[in-house]
Amino acid sequence: MRVLVVEDFEILARTIGTGLRREGMAVDVVLDGADALEHLAVTRYDVVVLDRDLPGVHGDEVCRRIVAAHPSTRVLMLTAASTVRQRVDGLGLGADDYLPKPFDFSELVARIRALGRRSAPAVPPVLESGDLTLDPSTRVARRGGRRLDLSPKEFAVLECLLAASGRLVSAEELLERVWDEAADPFTTAVKTTVRRLRAKLGDPPVIHTVREGGYRIGAP
Repeated sequence: MRVLVVEDFEILARTIGTGLRREGMAVDVVLDGADALEHLAVTRYDVVVLDRDLPGVHGDEVCRRIVAAHPSTRVLMLTAASTVRQRVDGLGLGADDYLPKPFDFSELVARIRALGRRSAPAVPPVLESGDLTLDPSTRVARRGGRRLDLSPKEFAVLECLLAASGRLVSAEELLERVWDEAADPFTTAVKTTVRRLRAKLGDPPVIHTVREGGYRIGAP
């Protein structure tokens, strides 16, 4: 899942970003509305975590532009507003969900995951291929009934490949969906992660490489 965090309080913004990365999400962090719009112009995000009271371009305006130009992107609005009227106003702008500050981080993660499922094409609740299963909601993957000990990046790559249902997924697409803007486009991170993932999945191999094409799970 690709997430953009837009929050002008830098300590909170960085803390949210770090926490979401530990949950296996690819996260970009910006501190104002103008920077958020620049990121949205070049990157497709599943979810935008948007502080309402931003300097420069206000969060309300950022939300309106997301709704108008990026209909598949879900918006989770954060605000210190405490009244029901203020929360209703935020939803009226087109935000998909609303979370008042202060909030519990586990609730933030749960809401982002729920919105992410809404932004993506419909997929089965449990992804399967042969004896390999992956449950995105519980973050558990198994092969032949054996639970796999996967890192967040390994889990995310496996989830992308299974969700593709046999479609070829390029290294560039995996880099965009699983990593974030800090990733070097010439990095070997995708190749290294796939190699580790293959080792943990065991034999017979389920991830097939198509030369100069990418990776797929299914018939080679």
